[in-house]
Amino acid sequence: MPNTSTKSKKTPAKAKSSNGTQGAGAKNSQLEKFFHDSLKDIYWAEKHLTKALPKMQKAATTEQLKQAIEDHLAQTEEQVARLEQVFELMGKKPQAKKCDAMEGLIKEGESIVEETEDGSATRDVGIIMAAQKVEHYEIATYGGLKQLAITMGLEDVAELLNQTLEEEKQTDDLLTEIAENDINWQAEQEEEGEEE
Repeated sequence: MPNTSTKSKKTPAKAKSSNGTQGAGAKNSQLEKFFHDSLKDIYWAEKHLTKALPKMQKAATTEQLKQAIEDHLAQTEEQVARLEQVFELMGKKPQAKKCDAMEGLIKEGESIVEETEDGSATRDVGIIMAAQKVEHYEIATYGGLKQLAITMGLEDVAELLNQTLEEEKQTDDLLTEIAENDINWQAEQEEEGEEE
């Protein structure tokens, strides 16, 4: 896989900009339109996630997972505000465009909650897996957007997107840690219920 280091690649000199303005030729390009549409998509996704996370928190069993979801909700609200800064830096109004991917991931998470036993570690395993699918989608999206911002010479935008990217990676790592420390083992010990 490609090198994931954010410092190893240099921005071409002609595209550098420290004030957030676009590089040469980027204004009104097809790439700029694609980038803007992708921002609308992730903006919708993050806003929708702020409504879904409290439901996931309520359904979680362990205090550790409940706290992790609560912390991520606060972080997601900050990420929404950060995206609004990105729109502002680009001279655009914050707009949301329905994100089919996030809608599907959230629906999948809701069905996992419905199909697992209340108060079980197995439910927490399902919630963690659903949350990590969301994180991986966000990591892919923010990673791609950050690189496009660099290409277009939007250094301030790239920095904001990278901040969110790093937070999403940390959340993914935390969810793995929570699962591996105890929850997966507890779920493995649970007897199968009467309902299938």
